[in-house]
Amino acid sequence: MKKLRVGILFGGRSGEHEVSLLSAASVLKAIDQNKFEVVPIGITKEGRWLTSGEAERLLQGKPVEEARHLRAGDPEATPGAAVLARGEAVVVPPEPAHRQQGMIPFQTSMLARRAADRAINVDVIFPVLHGTFGEDGTIQGLLELADIPYVGAGVLGSAAGMDKDVMKALFRNAELPIVKHVTILRGDWETDPRKAEKLVEKNLKYPVFVKPANLGSSVGISKAHNRKELGPAIYEAAKFDRKIVIEEGVGGKKRKAREIECSVLGNDRPQASVPGEIVPGKEFYDYTAKYLDEGSQLIIPAKLTKSKTKKVQELAIKAFQAVDCSGLARVDFLMDPKNRKLYVNEINTMPGFTAISMYPKLWAASGLAYPDLIEKLIQLGLDRHAEKKKNQYNR
Repeated sequence: MKKLRVGILFGGRSGEHEVSLLSAASVLKAIDQNKFEVVPIGITKEGRWLTSGEAERLLQGKPVEEARHLRAGDPEATPGAAVLARGEAVVVPPEPAHRQQGMIPFQTSMLARRAADRAINVDVIFPVLHGTFGEDGTIQGLLELADIPYVGAGVLGSAAGMDKDVMKALFRNAELPIVKHVTILRGDWETDPRKAEKLVEKNLKYPVFVKPANLGSSVGISKAHNRKELGPAIYEAAKFDRKIVIEEGVGGKKRKAREIECSVLGNDRPQASVPGEIVPGKEFYDYTAKYLDEGSQLIIPAKLTKSKTKKVQELAIKAFQAVDCSGLARVDFLMDPKNRKLYVNEINTMPGFTAISMYPKLWAASGLAYPDLIEKLIQLGLDRHAEKKKNQYNR
């Protein structure tokens, strides 16, 4: 039986580039290579798409040879995505498929014609990309144009799940419990920072969490305990996005919220894993605590009553459906330590897949081993693509 050809897409221009490399390395190590033929596809921080060999060098943190790739804008390449060819990668625009699946180059040059002859189409893409240009609907739109099945949420679900401001609006519309928050624009902050500070203090109580609207892995997030800390926190978040979301801290000044997470898997009929709890080694679960420190404690399953566990799972599925997600997502909750009220904090449509990541750990605790989880996700991507192929696009 012919192996399914899976492209593992990683790296990218996001601030979460290094996290993507860690996730991809874990997926590549765990995927069943008796069932799947794996093609590593790397994207540098500058946005260059790499050959299979150079992609592996990127994954290992080794220097990438400039001569071994092309990029959009080079004289011998036209703008667009990458088509893998034997021994080299060629940058060409994806054409909406008229025949078999895959990225099919326009016949605009001798180089493109040679690439078309040698191009190896993948059956499905696993985009292990986090953050901007990977988890925000952009790469999903490219794959939709190329008519390639892929793992994870579609364009809408990815974009909505990435933008914390839009996400919260959808959660509110679905009547999910969310924390009090305000959103400010970077331009407004730069024009009149005092006005922005007044808006925050009028609507929220300290401490507050300041976040870029479009980023993950806690990049750019700060906790501000007072007005003195608010300005620098907004300044830090504004480095990463034009929209800044400021949330009131659950638990107030004296108590820290419990951080509960739940993994969701599926398409139209998603399922939820057992919940887990994170006890950060630092004041909150920031980037360092997630990927570098060993001081944080992961409690799986979370120490919750049966009724509260069921509530977490129900809310996780509702959050998944509220943003029109598919494939996978991790839903994060905050629990008030005093009254035990749950708040849906955010959804991550391409959560981390590192060795210490919660998403696979929660499914392992629920009875689904890591290699089986990867296989299930690939099948869900194929199923979603097959379902979409039922759509009629002309009269």
